[in-house]
Amino acid sequence: MRVPINPEAVGFRSEPTESSWSATDGLLYAVGVGAGQDPLDRRELPFVSENSIDVDQRILPTMVVTLPNVSGAFGAIGSFNPAMLVHGEERIVIHSEVPTEGTVSTVGQISAIWDKGKGAVVEVTSTSTLVGESEPLFEVVMSAFIRGEGDFGGDRGPSGPRNVAPDANPDAVVTLSTRPEQAFIYRLSGDRNPLHSDPSFAALAGFDRPILHGLCTYGFTGRALLHELCGSDPARFRSMEGRFSSPVVPGEELSVQIWRTGDGTALFRTLASSDRVVIDSGALTFDA
Repeated sequence: MRVPINPEAVGFRSEPTESSWSATDGLLYAVGVGAGQDPLDRRELPFVSENSIDVDQRILPTMVVTLPNVSGAFGAIGSFNPAMLVHGEERIVIHSEVPTEGTVSTVGQISAIWDKGKGAVVEVTSTSTLVGESEPLFEVVMSAFIRGEGDFGGDRGPSGPRNVAPDANPDAVVTLSTRPEQAFIYRLSGDRNPLHSDPSFAALAGFDRPILHGLCTYGFTGRALLHELCGSDPARFRSMEGRFSSPVVPGEELSVQIWRTGDGTALFRTLASSDRVVIDSGALTFDA
C-alpha cells in the first residue's frame, strides 16, 4: 500500500552519506552540459581535458548538483509515483572551488513541504563537506513538485515572483546549442530517470518524447554565466538559483539572458528556441 506524503517529515535529517568523484567524472559532466563543442574555445579546455600543455583541469561549479546523495532524506516523506515528480527549483552555494577529485560527506534535510492543492512541493537541503574537513564545501537546495500529492491541509508556502528580470534589454545574451543525444550523455553523470531516455516512460508523464534533464539545462546556463561574469574562473562562482518553467527537447538552442545588478550580482533567465522561457527567477552571486 502506498504511504501518502507525510508533512510531519519537515526537519528530518538523514544520516551522513559519502559520495566520491574522480577527474574523469568531471570531464564527463562537462561534456554532458555541452562543454567542448568548439575545440578552439580555450575557456572550456580546463573542463574537458586533463592533459593540456598549459592548463590544469578544473571542475564546472554546477557539477555539485550531481554529487550529494539525498535518497535518505526523500525516503522520509513517503512513497509516490516517480512519473509524477517534476523538478521545480535548484539553488547551489559554493564556499570554495570544488577539487578535481574528492569525497564529501552529505547530510540531507527536508526543509519544507508545501500543499499546492494539485500537488505537493518538497524542498530538500543538502550540506556537503569534504571528508577530513570541518567546514562545508557546498550546499544544494532542490525542490520538487509531485503531482497528485496535495490537498493534505498544509501551508501553501511562498508565492509570487522573485528575481524578476528587469524590463530592459539584457546586458549580455549567450547562445548555446544542445545536441540531439545530449540527455544520453548527461545521464551518465548519475541521473538515470527514464523520463530522459525512454519514449514509453516519457509518454506516461505526458510528453511525446524524452526531455532533457532540467539540471542539464541548469549546467548549460551555469557555463554561460561562468564565462560571461566570472572570467571562466570557477573560484569566483559563489551561488546560483533558478526555477524550471518549461522542458527542453534535446537539440534545441538555448539563449541565456543576463542582467548585471551590482558588484558580484546578476539576474538571468534561459530561453529555448529563442522564445520559450525554460529557467526563470534566476540569480547569481560571484566574486567581482
